[in-house]
Amino acid sequence: MVSADDLRKRLHLVPDPEVPALSVLDLGIVRGLRMMTDGCEVDLSPTYTGCPATEVIERDVREALEELVGKGNVRIKTVLDPPWTSDWISEEGLRKLESYGIAPPPKRSSDKRSLLGISTPLNCPRCKSSQTERISAFGSTACKALHRCLDCQEPFEAFKCI
Repeated sequence: MVSADDLRKRLHLVPDPEVPALSVLDLGIVRGLRMMTDGCEVDLSPTYTGCPATEVIERDVREALEELVGKGNVRIKTVLDPPWTSDWISEEGLRKLESYGIAPPPKRSSDKRSLLGISTPLNCPRCKSSQTERISAFGSTACKALHRCLDCQEPFEAFKCI
């Protein structure tokens, strides 16, 4: 008999395709998980509307859970309200981001300065210096910005506070 805990353990193994150091649970996009008599149902929130990884994530979640509950027995619901926020990234996820070389977003996305293009200095994930600057509002994906450390001179990406 498969339990909700079994499903959660399995979801911890499903990486985000854009930041594979994070699982979909670390990222906080799994909003609900229910056992059903004929399988399971998963609520997923995209990190932002139009995220190109959404379909890949849905496919990967479906395939991972179908290994436990059987093919065709996983229903995925897209949840847009409330919208995903970077505050939903788990503490473990924040640590994994930094270890991966991406500056984690500051907690509490209610800081409106980021919406106005005013960025607060972030700590470099490599040398931990706070002497950093934003080079570009866009990194390799729309959810990241490009920064540079003024001490070690290394560029790094930073997960945006959304």
